[in-house]
Amino acid sequence: MKTENFRILLAEDDFDFGNILKQYLEMSGYTITWAQDGEEALALFKKDSFHICVFDVMMPKMDGFTLAEKVIEQNPEVPFIFLTARKLKEDKIKGLKLGADDYIEKPFDADELVLRLNNILRRTSTVFTPKLKEEIIRIGIYVFNARRLELIYEESVQQLTEKEAALILFLYQHKNQLLKREEILKSVWKNEDYFSGRSMDVFISRLRKYFKNDTKISIESSRGVGLEFKIR
Repeated sequence: MKTENFRILLAEDDFDFGNILKQYLEMSGYTITWAQDGEEALALFKKDSFHICVFDVMMPKMDGFTLAEKVIEQNPEVPFIFLTARKLKEDKIKGLKLGADDYIEKPFDADELVLRLNNILRRTSTVFTPKLKEEIIRIGIYVFNARRLELIYEESVQQLTEKEAALILFLYQHKNQLLKREEILKSVWKNEDYFSGRSMDVFISRLRKYFKNDTKISIESSRGVGLEFKIR
């Protein structure tokens, strides 16, 4: 997989380690933006776009866990990896619950990190391609522009991410049908692992907010089975 077009936000407060890691990742073809504390990393994330983030857990001003939570608020689609010198089981569980795509303990082999980055980017870098002929789709009181990635309600326009649009499109194509979680994950995320499942839960919550103005539209969960996109 070619890596030269992938941008990584690296947050690592250890200068020597961060400098070496930055150089190694750049030698592997990535474009690296390096922050030396959590606050600087968050500011950089808000100003620029990145394909993946690599966060040290223990950092000054803002730790990696808090940083990840704030990044998720900004853009839940961006995958992230935690690096840590701590070997506490509680830390690993906390990181995974936040939705981390991986959790790597120091010291580690840099080649292993590159392989893990490649695997995550291969899984998450899917291109949204509408499968319906219609560019404009009416969903209840909303207008969904699949190509422009917009959900329109009266004079309000909600700009969608590619993943949000892909999920809306898939749910609409299977409206009023009970869908298994695995079916949704395979079609939209191209993966059924734990991290993709956590990501899907975040996106479903966002879509419920987007469609809240139409009481005839709902996304209902059937515990242990799946979801149903209901349009009455």
